[in-house]
Amino acid sequence: MDLRKLKKLIDLVEESGIAELEITEGEEKVRISRSTPSMQISAPPAVTYPPQPAAPAAPAAIASPPATVTPATAAAEILPQGHMVKSPMVGTVYRSSAPGSNPFVEVGQTVKEGDTLCIIEAMKLLNEIESDKSGVIKAVLVENGQPVEYGEPLFVIE
Repeated sequence: MDLRKLKKLIDLVEESGIAELEITEGEEKVRISRSTPSMQISAPPAVTYPPQPAAPAAPAAIASPPATVTPATAAAEILPQGHMVKSPMVGTVYRSSAPGSNPFVEVGQTVKEGDTLCIIEAMKLLNEIESDKSGVIKAVLVENGQPVEYGEPLFVIE
């Protein structure tokens, strides 16, 4: 395969946005792959509250440092009340059975015990996560394709 043809293939990969291209021509084989920028994970933003008016203090009183809000306590305050369906394993959550299809459940939908809520892929195995309680989906706490840890809340059922 000549150099001009290789350059055209490289340009094609760059322009099209595809990640990889493999071409076999006779006994010659060429694979062109584009490196993707590494994904940067950032911590959730810190929660800040407006200052409260201070009570008058005695002149010799020493002020105590302000209380800090950790992301864990902020998340606990934000989560809706109800029965928490938690991840039984580490893996990747898929809310539907196939890309582009409707999610198994949405907020406000009534589910019965045993209904499929999502799929968690772990070690190339797809595991259906079923509802362990009948009720109404009050909150969906995960996004499609999101990695989850063992015990992480997935859904709230009321």
